[in-house]
Amino acid sequence: MNHAILDFIHDKNPDFSDELYSQAKRHLIDTLGVAIAARKTKTSEILLKLVKSQFGSTDTSSVKLIFTNQKASECGAVLYGAGSIDSLDAHDGQVLTKGHIGVVIIPALFAMPETANLSGKELLDAIIIGYEIGTRAGIALHATACDYHTSGAWNALVVAAIVARVKKMSSAHTYEALGLAEYHGPRSQMMRCIDDPIMAKDGSCWGALSGFSAAILACDGFIGAPAVTMFKEEVEGIWADLGTRFYTFEQYIKAYPVCRWAQPAVEGALYIKSENEIDITQIKYIDVHTFHEAKRLHTKVPKDSDQAQYSLPFSVACAMRDNTITVKAITDDLNDPFLLELSGKINCIENDEYNNFFPAERWAHVIIEMNDGRVFKSPPSIARGNPENPLTEDEIESKFFELALSLKTQQECRDIFDTVMNIEKHSSSKVLTDLL
Repeated sequence: MNHAILDFIHDKNPDFSDELYSQAKRHLIDTLGVAIAARKTKTSEILLKLVKSQFGSTDTSSVKLIFTNQKASECGAVLYGAGSIDSLDAHDGQVLTKGHIGVVIIPALFAMPETANLSGKELLDAIIIGYEIGTRAGIALHATACDYHTSGAWNALVVAAIVARVKKMSSAHTYEALGLAEYHGPRSQMMRCIDDPIMAKDGSCWGALSGFSAAILACDGFIGAPAVTMFKEEVEGIWADLGTRFYTFEQYIKAYPVCRWAQPAVEGALYIKSENEIDITQIKYIDVHTFHEAKRLHTKVPKDSDQAQYSLPFSVACAMRDNTITVKAITDDLNDPFLLELSGKINCIENDEYNNFFPAERWAHVIIEMNDGRVFKSPPSIARGNPENPLTEDEIESKFFELALSLKTQQECRDIFDTVMNIEKHSSSKVLTDLL
């Protein structure tokens, strides 16, 4: 048993810096914005129906589903929350995990009645611990497994750790919960969803459910096999810097609600458009030179929002039309004749140099040829929102309001935003949970 990991999960007074708390608040508000906007996706609607019928509230377990007026069990709430957020690909992520962490941290916290009793600082402590455990669990899985699994595979460990902390489980029970969460976590193959985009997305809903239920089972004496991605000798180096290196700083916040792998190409295309006078109706073709995984985001005529979110050509077409990518574009504009015509002119070309950088870095460059023979080329481009080129505070706030105003009033959005940005000053997180 690695007591250092368990001690970190249960540390009552972690020594976190003010900037680390600020970073946690950025990710909290960003994920809440996605959670609000995701309520309108078809996936969210279906998950809500499932949870209401199969995970209904009980006498001992009843919580509000995030941003709804419905109640369910705690397991149902975390399943719904993670799956709903995952249905709109605008949430944060981390390059070395090739996946997402905040997508389960926030639903796990707000699926527990005990969270309202945490101080604002304690809420942020739990969020930071979630990112630190999740990033290392994801890196460890990629280092030890032969296949590329979805975030749900290691996100189960994140949820088990958060539940163990908030519910004040013993270290012994936490150890069993982590092992059980890993054992039951969904080992779904990520590239299957890339090649044929589906609602299952990144497996986060099932990872969240596995982790939450594992913690509850462990409290009742259910024994789990040791979590190999946490406690085996071959991954000790990955966990050795826990508490000294903070991966919370190394998450990215997305500028657009589409797959991160498509976003370097989007930035390249927008660079060309900003630097040149281009009539986008006169584009002959667009060649996107990118890494292998991004090339597989190949759908040119998306049939639904999931396909649009995992389509590099359609993402670039939306950006060329709107100078950004909106939720409306990848949900309501799928039959737009101009977007489909332009998407059909976009070719994805694999670049070996960019392959060598992946996953730590994701690069693309774009070449546009016009009908009159002019050719424009972008420099090598990366997505915005990485630690090295973060979104500004104003951009993060604008993104939250743009997403949240799809469901909430201006005043409701302002109340949530201001509460999050001052949460550490509150003695109880109930001031935030009541708003959600």
